[in-house]
Amino acid sequence: MFRDRQDAANRLARALEGYRGQNPLVLAIPRGAVPMAKTIAAALDGELDVVLVRKLRAPGNPEFAIGSVDETGWTYLADYAAHVSGGQQYIEAEKAAQLDVMRERRASYTPVRPPLDPAGRVVIVVDDGLATGATMIAALHALRAKHPKKLVCAVPVAPPDTLEKVSGYADEVVCLAAPELFYAVGQFYQSFPQVADEEVIELLNPTP
Repeated sequence: MFRDRQDAANRLARALEGYRGQNPLVLAIPRGAVPMAKTIAAALDGELDVVLVRKLRAPGNPEFAIGSVDETGWTYLADYAAHVSGGQQYIEAEKAAQLDVMRERRASYTPVRPPLDPAGRVVIVVDDGLATGATMIAALHALRAKHPKKLVCAVPVAPPDTLEKVSGYADEVVCLAAPELFYAVGQFYQSFPQVADEEVIELLNPTP
């Protein structure tokens, strides 16, 4: 159990201590992971940015992921996606909706600069926890295409079967806890509030 995201970030930073001095690029999956990635980047003397991916939501159940999509449009679909979604027409419409969200977020999150280039760098992708792993898989896939030196997935908690799926997309997976009984990421935090877009923008664009 973690007190809050700050507690989880501090523990993850200690687990990632070996990357201090390598100027790692610490990428958060918005929004919840952005405050965590800020803490980790500071602890490791790295740089902070976001990797934008969105889960594809099941019809009538927006919390349940049937897959995910990255900024380029590459799509990961779970093996149950076609059955749950009712068909390709729904999937394409949901994909288009999430691409629109990502375009808006990129414009508001880092309006004065392009995304930081991961090529040739140690890249650490942070989320506040994994459930299905779909969003993390999309993030790792998108980043692999940009030729990082090493690609690390770093999360406080995830179920064992999800870690197994994700491990094929990363060079290293750092996970602090992998409980068998797993219902939702929030159950492992005493405090797990939503993170607002305004907080993300402030963390990514600090005033000098």
